[in-house]
Amino acid sequence: MTLNLTHEEKEILKGREGKAKAKAMKILVTLGEIFGAQRLIPVSSVQISGVSYKTIGDAGIEFIKDLSEEAKVVVESFLNPIGMDEQRWQEMGFSPQFAEKQHLILKYYKRMGIKPTLTCTPYYIKPPKFGEHLAWGESSAVIYVNSVVGARTNREGGPSALASALIGKTPEYGFHLEKNRRPTFLVKVKIDQEEMGEDAPLFYPLLGKITGEKLKSEVPLFKGIVPDRDEMKSLGAAMAASGAVALYHIYDHTPEAIAHHYHEDEIPEKKRIEVSWEDIKIEVERYKKSLREMVRKKGKKPILIAVGCPHLSEKELKKAASLLSGLEKKKLEKHFRLWLFTSRYLKEKCRREVEIIEKSGAKVFADTCMVVSPIEEHYEFTVTNSGKALVYLPKMCKQRVSLNSLESVIGEVMK
Repeated sequence: MTLNLTHEEKEILKGREGKAKAKAMKILVTLGEIFGAQRLIPVSSVQISGVSYKTIGDAGIEFIKDLSEEAKVVVESFLNPIGMDEQRWQEMGFSPQFAEKQHLILKYYKRMGIKPTLTCTPYYIKPPKFGEHLAWGESSAVIYVNSVVGARTNREGGPSALASALIGKTPEYGFHLEKNRRPTFLVKVKIDQEEMGEDAPLFYPLLGKITGEKLKSEVPLFKGIVPDRDEMKSLGAAMAASGAVALYHIYDHTPEAIAHHYHEDEIPEKKRIEVSWEDIKIEVERYKKSLREMVRKKGKKPILIAVGCPHLSEKELKKAASLLSGLEKKKLEKHFRLWLFTSRYLKEKCRREVEIIEKSGAKVFADTCMVVSPIEEHYEFTVTNSGKALVYLPKMCKQRVSLNSLESVIGEVMK
């Protein structure tokens, strides 16, 4: 199938608006032809991943530098987290050399007119609308806006998202098309969360991990759960990390499931699974470890407790402040470092909560997260409450990982 370009798009491809835009258009045209798109469509915003120096390296810097010398974005564009807190990188223990490279990356992106939001949750800053077409790159953000909001985006790679930012368009294929957004798999959940007791906060991260591994790139319809938005964020982030799920629906709960009356009868028997308490319990026993056990095995390095992957919401920051209020600093800092990650936008908005959290000895960092920063330089063991981080930390940061709720961690520290 041939991609049909407008006269203006053909002229850009020929180089009439400069080499950078011609290169961007070529990326989009190639992508469109690979996936059988018939046309390019406008997008209302772009989110660009591949921003941490740790993940893109010197080759990435050169690519961005070359584009920034002549190109400017033509649509609202956001940046994913970098590899450090832009203002407090020294407190994180990272080197001046790393910081210098990271600042260069930011400089080039800013030169193109891209907003340094530095968050994987840009939907907290400017929520997209139902049905809007986007070109977003961060896996947890893609699945959130597709599923929880009902906006439309594929999971873009760094170069394709940047190309969309420079052109203002994306090829119309995948989840931009209504026919590809219908559920293809049924997940029946038969668990009473109350039976999980103190492990109930781990339910959605583990449900996401299990279903992501089993479903790969299917579009699941869940039945038997009614999560809030933070829980849906956690569920989706884990599915996108452990599999390649970029869209899910929840029966009578998510916007498209309600609008289109999706029902289990539409899905064939061979495309159905059930998740029981036993499935979750196996995962809890596999990944949860007591802090006392970790302290015995940790060696000389402190244990990192890392929360906020994806970045914490306002509600989650308030909950953390409530949990950490009154915690003695010396108890926390003896064996542990507790880092919480959020956007700079919400850190500024929630100053009171941040102050309470940091009085306990914890740190609230912005602009980054544990997955894209070089924590392996200082830590070997990380405790997290994130299903996404559970998947990525061993691969990207060489960490031994434990999945514990923030509630259980704080309870053990306070003993």
